[in-house]
Amino acid sequence: MNVEVDRVRANTATQVNSRIDAEIEGQVMFYATKPESEISERIRQLDKEWSMERLLETNASTLALVGVVLAATVNKKWLWLSGGVLGFLLLHGVQGWCPPVPLLRRLGVRTRGEIDREKYALKMLRGDLDSVATHDKAKASPETLLTALQA
Repeated sequence: MNVEVDRVRANTATQVNSRIDAEIEGQVMFYATKPESEISERIRQLDKEWSMERLLETNASTLALVGVVLAATVNKKWLWLSGGVLGFLLLHGVQGWCPPVPLLRRLGVRTRGEIDREKYALKMLRGDLDSVATHDKAKASPETLLTALQA
């Protein structure tokens, strides 16, 4: 039984999650035959990719701020915009779902976990984790592991 821990993935249609997972797998397979420089460039792109959480937080704060400014300068009824947006943001924080999530997921917006899954698979391809891989089941030091993951 596969239970989703990620609240956004748990509240996303299975076919959308499958499509996103297939895209991640396709990217990793594509870069498996590429030189280290191209893999490094893709990792830099992934570091700049906006996650679902960042996109929602930025849009919600922008709309809430616009509502406050309009309420102060035009009409107090604009506070309803701020209240509605902040309510959706609270709903997302508690449940991992709010009205824009299904649309954004269908557009391919990924969670931080999905972005990181691709990123760390590419780091493994690039050999970043070779220094922590052991065959005698001895554990690598935490410092070695952290250094490899930061590369």
